[in-house]
Amino acid sequence: MLKLGRSGLRLRMTFGVMAFVLSLFAGRLVLLQGVDPDSYAAAATKENTQGNILHASRGSIEDRNGVELAVSEDAVAITADPTQTKPVADQLAAILAPKLTSTTSAKLIAAMTGKGRFAVLAHQVTPQTWNAIEAEIKTRNADIAEQNKGKAKEQQAPLLAGLYTEDDPIRSHPNGSVAATVVGVVGADGKGLSGLEYGLNDKLSGHDGRAMYEVDTRGNKIPNANHTVEEPKPGVSVQLTLDTDLQFFAEKRIQQAVEQYHATSGTVITMDVKSGEILAMANYPSFDPNGKYKSADLNNPALERTYEPGSVQKVVTMAALADAGLIDLNTKLRVPGSIEVQRRTIKDHWDHGPLNLTIAGVVAKSSNVGTIMAAQQMRIPQFVKYLHDFGFGEPTGLNFPGESNGLMKSGDEWPELTRSNVAFGQGLSVNAVQMTAAVNAVANGGVYVPPKLVRNYIDANGTVVPNQTPAPHRVVSEKAAKEVATMMEAVTAKKGTAPQAAIDGYLVAGKTGTAQQVDPKTGKYGKWATSFAGFAPADNPRFVTYVVLHDPLGARGGGFQGGPVFRDVMSYALQKYVVPPSGAKQPDVPVTW
Repeated sequence: MLKLGRSGLRLRMTFGVMAFVLSLFAGRLVLLQGVDPDSYAAAATKENTQGNILHASRGSIEDRNGVELAVSEDAVAITADPTQTKPVADQLAAILAPKLTSTTSAKLIAAMTGKGRFAVLAHQVTPQTWNAIEAEIKTRNADIAEQNKGKAKEQQAPLLAGLYTEDDPIRSHPNGSVAATVVGVVGADGKGLSGLEYGLNDKLSGHDGRAMYEVDTRGNKIPNANHTVEEPKPGVSVQLTLDTDLQFFAEKRIQQAVEQYHATSGTVITMDVKSGEILAMANYPSFDPNGKYKSADLNNPALERTYEPGSVQKVVTMAALADAGLIDLNTKLRVPGSIEVQRRTIKDHWDHGPLNLTIAGVVAKSSNVGTIMAAQQMRIPQFVKYLHDFGFGEPTGLNFPGESNGLMKSGDEWPELTRSNVAFGQGLSVNAVQMTAAVNAVANGGVYVPPKLVRNYIDANGTVVPNQTPAPHRVVSEKAAKEVATMMEAVTAKKGTAPQAAIDGYLVAGKTGTAQQVDPKTGKYGKWATSFAGFAPADNPRFVTYVVLHDPLGARGGGFQGGPVFRDVMSYALQKYVVPPSGAKQPDVPVTW
């Protein structure tokens, strides 16, 4: 016969187990309410808190007259809460996919059925597109509600829900391709990719804010619940020195020249002599920032491409020699057809026997040999210092992303061959803005003015803060600059190398350039750059314009290729800014003796 267990023992064991379980609950309660209540409360709040980024409005980029070159237009990013969209992802994707060209139905479904409470479906959707999406969802939900009538709750089809929007502006360029290589573009993430959009991104983009608020289990905002808002700080707008009208004209004119002479590219720059403000920085080829473009299109050759400048460099050489008192308008040279420098023979661009040339004749006929003969009078370290003072081998101060400083042999212990080559524009490389600023120093009476591209910064309150640039500095005397300007006036005379650059009613000073370029494929000279630089009115300079064409085919010459572009762009600038003709006549400067 089985014996019954002792009831007292069973009772004590039951009480023991119950006491142990109750002690676990009590310990957990003490931990939650007494030891670390804040961390658990914070965790609970975090679980039910949703945050939205409040995008700061990006500052605009405009020209000197307030014409907008880049602005932000209203658009939204479409987001999803997968906990709500998962049951209806296929239906939502069928509505979204045809209207969103940046994604596919498969990608949308994957995002709307993923983990978490937040997923971005599309960036920079126009208000019109989002309104069309909302309208279709509303219509579809009305149909679903009608179909659900009379059905039990568990048999009703779910409504389409779980889509939200955030501000996500689109960057627009009202003037299309005008100044596109200068202004640059913004990526899908709202950050600058190239040009000033990239270089000034921190100023333009401002600082995003953030809104945090509590939501219920369905993701809906709880009225009167805790919420915090950190307001966004709008970006600063940028006013450039560019003149949109002149920029547009310069871009069209350099395009014509590039196509006419089958060049690979070309650049035109116009600078205000006194202020150093750049009114036009035109490149061709360019691109449409509102359309499709390749990453290779986004560079700015005016600052990023370097090349050997050729005979335009003789303007700087002559200014340095005149300032040092080694030449003047009375200097006479007997110039042979070639000259030997360290066992290298250097010739002029045309064959000739001995010529009796004045120093103005050396410039007017662009004689390499005559330039070398004159330059040999100056000590090399002194010559190198002048080059640095004129801005060669130095940054322009524009702080443009990707800008090149050019290339000039380091130190000042150059071999004689280097000095001779550099004197007439080979053996060093420059960017187009550097060359423009150097010629501008001669036009400005010997004072170098750092070039300027950004004129003002304008905050969201309309406060204007002028952009500060380095102070101008004198590089040569006013007398030396005037003598070189007179030499340059002979270039545009009938017997000069660029009569095509002359402008009726105005006295024009200029200089041609034709330089060999190293072919990057071979590492040897095999390409060319032709150029023209000048200023007008020569007797009271207002603007400097510089033109360069890269790799033109067929006959080459800075006078007949760059001269007409200079003439047209300079004429446009003089007329627009109502610069009256001086009435001065071409000086009768002897070129031979």
